[in-house]
Amino acid sequence: MLDLATVKLGKKPPKHDMRVPMLARYTANLPPAPAQSNWLKGRESADFGMMMNDELGDCTCAGMGHAIQTWTYVATGKMVTLPDSAILARYEIFGYRPDDPSSDQGAVETDVLNYWLKAPFEGHAIDGYAALQPRDIRDVRDAIWLFGGAYIGVALPLAAQNQSVWTVTPQGFSGDGAPGSWGGHCVYVVGYDSRFVHFISWGCMMRMSWNFWWAYTDESYAIVSSDWFAAGRNAPSGFDKSALMADLATLREAV
Repeated sequence: MLDLATVKLGKKPPKHDMRVPMLARYTANLPPAPAQSNWLKGRESADFGMMMNDELGDCTCAGMGHAIQTWTYVATGKMVTLPDSAILARYEIFGYRPDDPSSDQGAVETDVLNYWLKAPFEGHAIDGYAALQPRDIRDVRDAIWLFGGAYIGVALPLAAQNQSVWTVTPQGFSGDGAPGSWGGHCVYVVGYDSRFVHFISWGCMMRMSWNFWWAYTDESYAIVSSDWFAAGRNAPSGFDKSALMADLATLREAV
């Protein structure tokens, strides 16, 4: 079992961008997502790579790498894993300098996503992203089902360090259960069922309960990926992105 006390976090507090549209605006009239979905089903024991998040607080950039793994695997059957050197180079854009350990201060998720909009990551471009309502289970399911996952931020409690599955402990939200008492962390979510949300972090497939999600997730986004929406086609799950892309024009032009 991974010793969570030895790994790094690195998500700075949310900086919400009012230009980012809410996903619910485009999904309200769609059929509901299935009761369960996991884009990496059967790969639960795979090693997805630490992407240096055991040594550095680069979780926001590692989350990008895990998103690309998911999209490429579903779209082509072949998972693309970027080298650690690429993850490191992207993290350096947000202030980290290898010659100065004190510069390892993490990054803001919306800063990372906005930069990705204007600068493809090793050839993997995104067209935009939409914000989720974290406490709306339909919104979360829609994002995972329609966009191949969700890029989220969690204000982790210290209690999570001792859990193989993240759940709200009996002590509630005080002491080691206080949101953010461990720190902020970015993970990439790839699936859900009635009990758990499935995500990649520190190279592993992990799980959190829905109650944990509602208690500790402080930001979450659906990313419009060129890998997922290949060659202008609809997503594998049938979502037509034209209206969303029109509303994203302002954000794309501003970054």
